[in-house]
Amino acid sequence: MLERIEAITTRAADLAWGPWLLVLLLGGGLYFLIRSRFTPFRYLPHAFALLRGRYNDESDPGHITHFKALSTALAGTIGLGNIAGVALAITIGGPGAIFWMWMTAIVGMATKFFTCSLAVMFRGRDSEGQLQGGPMYVIREALPKRFHWLAYMFAIVGSIGALPALQSNQLIQIFRDLVFVEHGWLAADTNPLTFNLLGGLLLAGVTASVIFGGISRIATFAAALVPSMSLLYVGAVAIALLVNFEAVPGAFALIFQDALSGESAASGGLLAMILYGVRRGAFSNEAGMGTEAMAHGAARTSEPIREGLVAMLGPVIDTLLVCTATALMILVSGVWQGHTAEGVTLTAQAFSLLLGPAGTVVVFTCVVTFALTTIFTGSFYGSQCISFLFGAHRKTIYLVVYVAFILIACVISINAAISIIDASFALMAIPTMVSAIWLAPKVMVAAEAYWVKLRTSP
Repeated sequence: MLERIEAITTRAADLAWGPWLLVLLLGGGLYFLIRSRFTPFRYLPHAFALLRGRYNDESDPGHITHFKALSTALAGTIGLGNIAGVALAITIGGPGAIFWMWMTAIVGMATKFFTCSLAVMFRGRDSEGQLQGGPMYVIREALPKRFHWLAYMFAIVGSIGALPALQSNQLIQIFRDLVFVEHGWLAADTNPLTFNLLGGLLLAGVTASVIFGGISRIATFAAALVPSMSLLYVGAVAIALLVNFEAVPGAFALIFQDALSGESAASGGLLAMILYGVRRGAFSNEAGMGTEAMAHGAARTSEPIREGLVAMLGPVIDTLLVCTATALMILVSGVWQGHTAEGVTLTAQAFSLLLGPAGTVVVFTCVVTFALTTIFTGSFYGSQCISFLFGAHRKTIYLVVYVAFILIACVISINAAISIIDASFALMAIPTMVSAIWLAPKVMVAAEAYWVKLRTSP
């Protein structure tokens, strides 16, 4: 039964992530770069000023600060995609897949500027009269009525894409492999089903205690944990790479060489490697998927362009920084060759080899934190979609289903878990990118006005 689930979900993800989606995501991102003439990149220092609260106004519409909005978005992106996802990218797509993750991040910065500016520019009211943001509201508020079906399409697949499949699966795996098996409390060849179900029940209980508190509780939790854990993770990698500095240039050279040949791709050739790299990059930073727009759409601001600039920092942190750190650890350590481990366990082996027992502790601590914050944030995304479809009073029903799904995610394979999310993300990109490309001129009009305002203000 579990093998059949894996076969179906993997096939669905492969069909959804065809070359057409490569054109939509990378082509759309390139259009945003050209349309904006790279101007938003010049204002990234201003984005850091916004994070520090320099322009906060409690009277502005919205629910959370710029910093909490970015932390919430990063809680949804800095997670198992940056640790387990990078390991999968290298073992399946080869080292060259990392290069295409970088390309996805660069164009993703431009994509996030447009999608998250729109999320504030065209916010809508839910059934309880609360101000909300996200692609479904952008489509409903700004596109002709004959295209409103795209809003419902996004909300339907978004409620599935937000489910905690990979995070729950890998969180239980790291507890099993790095704690119970490593310390001899569980035999390596023991059937993991019972352990996974018991772990899933505990994880479901922890998740329920947080997510029923809504976006404010989730954002507070994310703002407290995500920055510190990111610094711990990247700091540990920096120490390991300094100690093994002579191997770092070779790791970068391997990435660039394989990026244009695809020789290491287990899934067959250059195109397969590019597609897998883009898929993992999209899962890592979620640019163009629309989830990030729901988090940034909750920001307390009356200037849409401000939130677009803050959102651009997301791909820099989660893909260019954290994903690259993971990739270098795996390549420098050499664990990607000749090992049967996969996902988060492979990354843990790299940390253990380069940093000893301390490396295992770092990976364990960060994985637990990142997985939990991603699970919490996903519940907000999914409940927003359900609220749009059926009314805000139905969110509680979705949250119950969300918690119950953790048990399913804990017993299926990693490939099945990630394929469920991959297929959903691919379909979420269609309404998100179509609406953003359509409304890009409106974003640029607002942006030009904001640039003038910044230049003329004291």
